[in-house]
Amino acid sequence: MSGDVLVRMVDVRKSFSRFEGSLEVLRGVTLDIGKGESVAVVGVSGAGKSTLLNILGGLEHASEGNVIIGGSDLRDMSSRELAYYRNESLGFVFQFHHLLPEFTALENVMMPALIGRVVPAEARERATEILTELGLEDRLGHKAGELSGGEQQRVAIARAIIMEPALILADEPTGNLDAATGAMVEDILLGLNREKGITLLIVTHNEALAHRMNRVIRIRDGRIESIEEGSKG
Repeated sequence: MSGDVLVRMVDVRKSFSRFEGSLEVLRGVTLDIGKGESVAVVGVSGAGKSTLLNILGGLEHASEGNVIIGGSDLRDMSSRELAYYRNESLGFVFQFHHLLPEFTALENVMMPALIGRVVPAEARERATEILTELGLEDRLGHKAGELSGGEQQRVAIARAIIMEPALILADEPTGNLDAATGAMVEDILLGLNREKGITLLIVTHNEALAHRMNRVIRIRDGRIESIEEGSKG
């Protein structure tokens, strides 16, 4: 593990109440992730991968256990503090880009900065710079429906990093892309980890992508089954 611990999960459990009884999705997950590390989480559908990601993102609460990010326990945060944490410290990238269709690529990327009370001129400058770095300088004024799948995902990545987060959480970020475009998105995410030191946690079924990470965490039936070293490339 590289550097200091950024993410610490201690005996994290998550259950959902159903008519026929409680469903336990996470069953005592304990895990440390270092600052600047890249980690893949893999496992079959229903293993608990996305639930783990949602808990780390403050979108769901753990039923038991501690989730500590940057020294702060998420269970001690108010709703307002969690919203601030998600906007300032996290970047989310999902399989489906979730861009706002009525806004341009530039406006979509500016949104987290505007929510974070960055002045509009600076937000626009930041968004333009990031989109240009991702090869989208000719697409700033295009709406989501006018962009290819790969372009939409690059806009989503730009939106995720505009607030310079310490941690990116990605859920199947290449799952909806063809092989060539998916490889490009992989390279962008791993480049952000390598060049900017952003900690990267990716949930994926893609074994080739998983093994490009520092570590591969395999989850089965809500528990960590194994931890493997990746190729770091």
